[in-house]
Amino acid sequence: MTRVTDRDFSSFVRDVRKRAHVATRELSDSAGVSNPYLQGERGVRRPSGAVLRQLALALRMTTPIMYLRANFTPENGSAMPLAIATDRDLTSKQKQTLAEMYEAFCSENERSAK
Repeated sequence: MTRVTDRDFSSFVRDVRKRAHVATRELSDSAGVSNPYLQGERGVRRPSGAVLRQLALALRMTTPIMYLRANFTPENGSAMPLAIATDRDLTSKQKQTLAEMYEAFCSENERSAK
């Protein structure tokens, strides 16, 4: 698999944002993330999984596609988001549903651990 660089991901986010005719500030507001997180668009910083989910929602994309483009693997090392995104037997809707369920389980486990 080809390694996705921060610059590749930054270009992807910028291109999607521009095609959607969304200003950086507007994306920041609709995604509920601060402008510094959007600095990742210029390759300064790669967003976390939570920010990727918020950006995907704001840009009307599926979370698995955003994970795939970011070459994202959560901090705990799980390859599940990428496995979902790259599974050829699933539809986009199925991928989105599985990703949301997985994220909900992970969030629940994090809350239980505290």
